Amino acid sequence: MGLERIETKRGHKYVLDGMPIKGVTTLLGSGLPKPHLMYWSAKEVASFVVQNIDDVKTWINQNPAETMNILKNVPWQSRDRAAKRGTDIHAFAEAILHGGEVEVPAEISDYVQGYINWLDEWQVEPILTEKTVGSRRYKYAGTFDAILKFGSGPLKDKIYLCDWKTSNSVYGEMALQLSAYSNAEFYIDDDGNEQVLPLVDGLAIVHVKPGKTEVYTVNDEKYAFKSFLHVAELSEKLSIIEDLLDEAEAE
Repeated sequence: MGLERIETKRGHKYVLDGMPIKGVTTLLGSGLPKPHLMYWSAKEVASFVVQNIDDVKTWINQNPAETMNILKNVPWQSRDRAAKRGTDIHAFAEAILHGGEVEVPAEISDYVQGYINWLDEWQVEPILTEKTVGSRRYKYAGTFDAILKFGSGPLKDKIYLCDWKTSNSVYGEMALQLSAYSNAEFYIDDDGNEQVLPLVDGLAIVHVKPGKTEVYTVNDEKYAFKSFLHVAELSEKLSIIEDLLDEAEAE
């Protein structure tokens, strides 16, 4: 029956041999603490208030409850804008990588120009792009951005499995994501057949930023994958953990 990636209104899901399985990013998202998100959320709200202080004062006087709803939603609106920007940049990155011509919106032109400069400087050659991978042994799936060969730069003559990121920073958990992709048992080719992943020299995050692109390589792939498996196990057990307490009732 094989592996299917099914697009949904909220993104996508995976089915392996007729059974639903979780994606790599879903497992990491639910199983790994992200303390930096708390500070980011607070900063987003504070920044919004400072930049819109007069409006906020007016809203409070008119409807305090509605003002609270507006402020509570500020981080998620920022997240959605960043996600859309990231999706757009990913699409342009893949098209440009394959030599396509694109019309880039002004708001992300700095990102794309820095990326194009990087492609030229590092002489990047695509081997595989946007391929879905799966693991029957560990029951997960995912979709990596690219396997690239570099003709110049620090990774000259090397082949790396890469994922593009457009976030403000890079985080160690991204190494876990890459390791999960590289340790999958197969990928799905354009004809829907399972194929063994090509051998790679390493794993790297391609951080696309305004004006420049930076590359971060994973320095301990075995530890990264071992950690991913721990996080995935915890993610699968969360529903059980939530039910570990029962209320004591009087007879």
